[in-house]
Amino acid sequence: MFKKATLKTLFKLWDKGSFSVVFWDGEEVCYGSEKPVFKIIFHQAPKLNDVKKNLILTLGEAYMDGVIDFEGSLDDVIATMFKNNGNEAKADFHLKDLARQLKEIDEAIESKNIHKHYDLGNDFFALWLDKTMSYSCAYFKTEKDTLEQAQLQKIDHSLKKLNLNSNEHLLDIGCGWGWLAIRAAQQYKVHATGITLSKEQYEGARSRVHELGLEELVDIRLANYMDMDPKQEQFDKIVSIGMFEHVGKKYLPLYFSKVNALLKDKGTFLLHSIMANFESPTNSWIKTYIFPGGYVPTLRETMQLFPEFDFHVLHAESLRLHYAKTLDFWNANFQKKIPQVRKLYDERFIRMWELYLSGCASAFRTGGIDIYQCLLTKGIDNNIPMTADYMYK
Repeated sequence: MFKKATLKTLFKLWDKGSFSVVFWDGEEVCYGSEKPVFKIIFHQAPKLNDVKKNLILTLGEAYMDGVIDFEGSLDDVIATMFKNNGNEAKADFHLKDLARQLKEIDEAIESKNIHKHYDLGNDFFALWLDKTMSYSCAYFKTEKDTLEQAQLQKIDHSLKKLNLNSNEHLLDIGCGWGWLAIRAAQQYKVHATGITLSKEQYEGARSRVHELGLEELVDIRLANYMDMDPKQEQFDKIVSIGMFEHVGKKYLPLYFSKVNALLKDKGTFLLHSIMANFESPTNSWIKTYIFPGGYVPTLRETMQLFPEFDFHVLHAESLRLHYAKTLDFWNANFQKKIPQVRKLYDERFIRMWELYLSGCASAFRTGGIDIYQCLLTKGIDNNIPMTADYMYK
């Protein structure tokens, strides 16, 4: 009963939104002042150790384990979670009292076990991503666009923003399978360097470069951007898509310092990243299971860092609805491939990815989180186009 009382206390702290909770003994409790818009159903009590974690992590793990289900619109569930993320901190007194009754969990070992159990290979992602293997937000021009079309349009949209000229040197930090670097060389005749930490991506990208005969223009490296020496090489343009979220809060200044060092004076930098609306802890469930060590900064705190490293904003664009649609595509593809996924992973893993893909789509759709492309120059460049028309031709 103490755990039930704890959950009731935590749910009561979700003061933004109206919902009901059906506990494992059949008791239903309504929260909020309006008619409940969704229902959380506990089929059984959560594991004893779950109460050491915050409510969002507890609910996410309970869903993975089949302990709970949601009734109603997932958009409403996710929107309520995002609006109340971090509220559990107000209940420290209650959690500390409960923690004394529990055996200490070694979080480092727990995290290590999670990584070991869910160490994903490219074969898994190939089941539900498109041909480009892009694991980042696509760019949709029409409702009829396929996922592959939209991913290529994202690449083209990004390259247009950089306003590339032939013989310039472009750096792609976190290049994936090399599609952006290759397309930049093909369309703009630039020299493109792509770096990745993935051996499989490195080998796959280099193979494509060789097949297309682009060795003189495209250089794919298995390297960490932090190890690159600006005394040896600098770049006219730098692009970073879907990598910034993995840097970590305390390393954000170091990231911008390195980009500044690698970019030539008056060079252009395109940063493409998920961003939160308010400074708060990263969603604990996603941080634990999907992006360990990651941190989703806000647009506000990111822009506050720009002047410190002589970056000047030319353009900032929200792609929020584009990412919601991208995730809808991924989820639909994933659902079609569940029989194949089931041969590789257990039911808990499948429910984890279902919650992640559908939940993140809802988060972007309801505005719980956003994604931006920020176009910057290092120093003042008065030779840039006066309008943004060139980006949309």
